[in-house]
Amino acid sequence: MNFEQTDDQNSIQDSIQKICRDFDDDYWLQRDTDGIFPHDFYRAMADGGWIGICIPEAYGGSGLGITEAAIMASTIAQSGAGMSGASAVHINIFGLNPVAVFGTEEQKQRMLRPMAEGREKACFGVTEPNTGLNTTQLKTMAVRKGDRYIVNGQKVWISTAQVADKILLLARTTPLEEVKKPTQGLSLFYTDFDRSKIDVHLIDKMGRKCVDSNELFIDGLEIPIEDRIGEEGRGFEYILHGMNPERVLIAGEAIGLGRLAIERATNYAKERIVFNRPIGQNQSIQHPLAKCWSELEAAWLMVMSAAWQYDNGKPCGAAANAAKYLAGEAGFHACETAVMTHGGFGYAKEYHVERYLREVMVPRIAPISPQLALCYIAERVLGLPKSY
Repeated sequence: MNFEQTDDQNSIQDSIQKICRDFDDDYWLQRDTDGIFPHDFYRAMADGGWIGICIPEAYGGSGLGITEAAIMASTIAQSGAGMSGASAVHINIFGLNPVAVFGTEEQKQRMLRPMAEGREKACFGVTEPNTGLNTTQLKTMAVRKGDRYIVNGQKVWISTAQVADKILLLARTTPLEEVKKPTQGLSLFYTDFDRSKIDVHLIDKMGRKCVDSNELFIDGLEIPIEDRIGEEGRGFEYILHGMNPERVLIAGEAIGLGRLAIERATNYAKERIVFNRPIGQNQSIQHPLAKCWSELEAAWLMVMSAAWQYDNGKPCGAAANAAKYLAGEAGFHACETAVMTHGGFGYAKEYHVERYLREVMVPRIAPISPQLALCYIAERVLGLPKSY
């Protein structure tokens, strides 16, 4: 069993690091202050051919796997970009996987290539205010009228909606009371983000200011039938092909951010002199950092295992949820420890670790809570009765 990265994977990592060097701590501190989307970073990633890393080569992408995408995402976060940089390209890496798997040839050519080339940005419209993670209870309705659907409803926590050109939207096409199973009657669309029909409300939040989060109010959005992905009523099935990769990618980002935090804390502990000795000489500083390093390394192996399972066509739900849970917790502990290692200076923006602690809450909470990840494993792996 070989745990080493391949030469190609090392080359990917080196290429991403080279791009990220042009976007230093000051750049990301400024984006954290002004909240402006990192368009130049996004453009640099697109020009390097990395936005479409998982999109098939026939449609302008690199045709690589989730393993390579996770390495890329982790490298971005670890560069100093944190979740601000990783989230800027996150949806564009995995979001259109349902199109790549279930779309027609015409849809793949029309939808995937502009994304892979960085000409279009998309957002992911699933979560709703009153349903949260209970996706089968979505209230947003898409009613067919001839050759188009008319959509009304609300979505919440929609990232990059302020800058998106397209939306991957999950909506009910058959009322819940008319289907045999709640997973039926949901349909998936990839369509223009029509701002005359979608009212976007920015959510002021704790961290990752430059990658916006929003609530959407959809009133009479018209979607041509050719923008529906696959069959009507099977959208829940299709969307699952984006959910497991998302868990793997965000786990990789949490690991990258955690490694960055430990690196900064370790360097500080070597240089900070108190009582005529570096604080890193004290076991009370050493042991928490060593523990965090160990947790991050163990979680990374789980991330790579989940990615390998997905790329090899194996059922990866348990591994993806375990990776997301372990990485989210390990990343959080690392960022918290980095702040505490810095003492009072950990609270100062100039040392950056306070930003890491704020941003690491994203992979800890999203796309599902740590509790729901554990519920999945308890039910699907251990065979325990469903608790919710």
